[in-house]
Amino acid sequence: MAKRTAKPTGKKNEYWCIWVLLLVFCIAAVTAFAGTCAAKSELPQGVGQILTGEAFEAVKHRNSALIDYAHLTANADFPRTSNISKITIHHMAADLSLEKLGVSFGKQDRKASANYAIDRTGRVALYVEEQNRAWSSANFENDDMAVTIEVANDRIGGDWHVSDAAYEKLIALCTDICRRNGIEELVYTGDPSGNLTTHRMFFAQTECPGPYLESRMLEIAAAVNANLQHGA
Repeated sequence: MAKRTAKPTGKKNEYWCIWVLLLVFCIAAVTAFAGTCAAKSELPQGVGQILTGEAFEAVKHRNSALIDYAHLTANADFPRTSNISKITIHHMAADLSLEKLGVSFGKQDRKASANYAIDRTGRVALYVEEQNRAWSSANFENDDMAVTIEVANDRIGGDWHVSDAAYEKLIALCTDICRRNGIEELVYTGDPSGNLTTHRMFFAQTECPGPYLESRMLEIAAAVNANLQHGA
């Protein structure tokens, strides 16, 4: 009488393991996708988009009427948790168009943004609405209280000069921000105690906003305050 031999189970177990791994992978993928969708659904309307038409006019009404372009980024906290009481000035360390800077700020792995930017011609962009906290100054507390502004350079390196058009629009934008947010006076003290601050105050490894703008901070504050006092 022939002996019965056990059927091989090695391959069967191998196939079973593969199917289990595939099932686990599919569950993980679906969970990650659902999480991404949920996160996106929590973002304010328009974030991640270049705004035009009625959507552009709506954010212009909620923020500065000086904006010419709006490309809202998800690199922000929605909403900020402090009242706006400061302005922080940065430079781009580049001569970028508003459109190129918007693409850069839109990259989630960069983890950087600003509320506004000004290009060398004096055009203004909005990337993070004022009601939200931009990721700008390497300091949560400052960014939570400040509207942050990037200014394009018309000379790269050296004193990181900015154009006259950009400088004049910076004063106009700061005036507008102060007026709408009830900031009666802009004060530059050279340290974080003032309500006009710079990136370098919070991150020693950067030159931002560059020697040119930094040398004119007292002048910027004085010009903004004159506008506020005289209704300009």
